[in-house]
Amino acid sequence: METFANLAGGFATALTAVNLFYCFAGVAMGTLIGALPGLGAMLGIALLLPLTMYLTPEAAIIMLAGIYYGGEYGGSISAILINVPGTPSSTVATLDGHAMTKQGRAAVALFASAMASFIAGSVGIILMMLFSPLIAKIALSFGSVEYFAVMLLGLVGAAAVASGSRLNALVAVLMGVVFGTVGTDISSGVQRFTLGFPEFISGISLVALAMGIFGFAEIACSHTTSISDKSSSKIRLRDMLPTRDEVRRSFGPLFRGTALGALLGALPGTGPTIASFMAYAQERRVSRHGDQFGKGAIEGIVAPESANNAAAQTAFIPTLTLGIPGTATMALILGALIVQGIQPGPRMMVENANLFWALIASFWIGNLFLLVLNIPLVGLWVKLVRVPYRFLFPSIICLISVGVYSIDLNTFGVLVVTGIGLIGCLMRAAAIPAAPFLMGFILGPLMEENLRRALQLSRGSFVDFLSSPIAAVCFALTALALLLPIAAALVAMRRT
Repeated sequence: METFANLAGGFATALTAVNLFYCFAGVAMGTLIGALPGLGAMLGIALLLPLTMYLTPEAAIIMLAGIYYGGEYGGSISAILINVPGTPSSTVATLDGHAMTKQGRAAVALFASAMASFIAGSVGIILMMLFSPLIAKIALSFGSVEYFAVMLLGLVGAAAVASGSRLNALVAVLMGVVFGTVGTDISSGVQRFTLGFPEFISGISLVALAMGIFGFAEIACSHTTSISDKSSSKIRLRDMLPTRDEVRRSFGPLFRGTALGALLGALPGTGPTIASFMAYAQERRVSRHGDQFGKGAIEGIVAPESANNAAAQTAFIPTLTLGIPGTATMALILGALIVQGIQPGPRMMVENANLFWALIASFWIGNLFLLVLNIPLVGLWVKLVRVPYRFLFPSIICLISVGVYSIDLNTFGVLVVTGIGLIGCLMRAAAIPAAPFLMGFILGPLMEENLRRALQLSRGSFVDFLSSPIAAVCFALTALALLLPIAAALVAMRRT
């Protein structure tokens, strides 16, 4: 009963005219920024951070949070329609979402994405309300050894995301890890693989890499003159609805993706991007329609979209209850709270209970705003696919360039996007998938950091890596993931 009483107080604060305005403004800007290729919630939050100094703490955090999870909603729009992810976490949506667009079912893909995002976001809010202390305790129990084991499992599991050769997928993962090592070594301060460019000292930008490997490569390698669109000029509600079979097939991916995203979102250092990749990989393994993935399977949209939106909500758990930001975007929100004189941590729910519960209430309100904004605008988004190729794709190149340039106001980022785009074209020619490449780029540095920390704590001993039950299970699953395809190939060779 105490939880509901606190939530009622939170709604009383969130439903004031000022906070409602900033909640709506946040989710609307987040959706727009997320839908524009090359931009992202982090850029929107960074640009508006100075404004929060003139707002009340409740209005400031409600608006910034709205931009964050609104960006997760909007990121899938460009991913589905033009195969260019608006945010890194929406990258997986390009695999099946854009395939549905080519089949003339863009409205169905956008509707499925919006509904999965809303339901998963709602579940994430409930988990945050009821289980914040428990989930925070679980996340806090993870040490460097456990994180390294989870990251290693994630890297090997990333190979399952891509269709085609498993060897090519592993090569893509290793390439991503190599690109992730570019920059300054955090342990020794040595510059690695910077090629003499000072811009590489801080590493390769994730936004530049994602836009280059997917957006630029898609445009440079495309030979089509238009995108097929079989939908009518006026999009009606029945045009958006999936078939009965697709609805039935969506329930399992929805709840599995939500559960995985909620757990990974609560773990510092993971977040929506990793959640969406792992949800897609998990669903492809367990689905009876695995051969349809990458060809327009509804599960390939529902699972990652539910995972990344559930993770976007539960990502606030370590930030608010532990003071540990799980992602760079959460670090910006953490900074906004500190500027307001609020110290996130275990005592925040006691010392700033009104702010915490107002934020929870704003999540419910913001998710409703997003549903109202996205469903009626499906027809508007679908009209994007009717824009002639000669106008659409040059505009995307401009958006990618502007988005990358706006990160640090440096033209070198545009050159990086171009170079990575050319590498993406070569990868396509060699049938090396791009999604595992991005996964390796994200997880590789995290895995290296936790490996070094674990070895420093154990004074170079590997005993701790096997004595941890969680790490042992992850290592066993990693070995199975590597050995089972080899065993299956040997059995097939023996039969032939």
